Amino acid sequence: MQRIVVCLKRVVDFSVRVRIKPDGSGVVLDGVKMSINPFDEIALEEALRIKERGEAGEVVVVSIGTQDCQQQLRTGLAMGADRAILVETADSLEPLAIARVLLALIGRESPDLVLLGKQAIDDDNNQTGQMLAALWGRPQATFASKLEIHGRQATVVREVDAGLEEIQVDLPAVVSSDLRLNQPRYVKLPDIMKAKKKPLEMLAIEDLAIDVRKQFSVLATQPPPERRRGIRVGSVTELVDALKTRGLIDA
Repeated sequence: MQRIVVCLKRVVDFSVRVRIKPDGSGVVLDGVKMSINPFDEIALEEALRIKERGEAGEVVVVSIGTQDCQQQLRTGLAMGADRAILVETADSLEPLAIARVLLALIGRESPDLVLLGKQAIDDDNNQTGQMLAALWGRPQATFASKLEIHGRQATVVREVDAGLEEIQVDLPAVVSSDLRLNQPRYVKLPDIMKAKKKPLEMLAIEDLAIDVRKQFSVLATQPPPERRRGIRVGSVTELVDALKTRGLIDA
């Protein structure tokens, strides 16, 4: 296998408590710690392990967004990726538009495998990988908890509702990572310094001539309702009465 492309998304760090803007127009991002989407980081770790086993020649990380995404791409390079590509846009793209952009990059890079997280922790859409596979006309293996490469085939163990499912797909293919696929490595300072010298290509999204118009619009963003404080009851009868009072069961 010659090349693996890994998709990285810049998201609010999983440890940060998300706050809604006072006007309800979105999430507060100013001064907030941003990181690689955790599922994408797992996908990158798997690509690096495949390369380290001698089963791939190059790992390329790609991202779509503003120049701030360079931070996450540099982290990917510090982890061990060979080079990076940033498609610049100030707009927040929908999954279908993202899939179209990735398809254009696939046309340039001709990868044997595309790895990405099963979903992003900011919107939880879980759509981009499936849409990319459909547009590309190649097999897909989603929710991967184990991945093995055998020549021009990949064996993938998927996490499904009924348990685990093992499938084989021909390469090139799209594989989306689940949480238990691996544990991403810790980035060391010398690797961060080396990453500054690795190539990072910048592309304007307009140069790709892709339709990225929005099909949906967000009318408002609201926090979840505050949970009511719990109470302690002394008997089943008191519990039933409390549930009736709160309208949780029929009187």
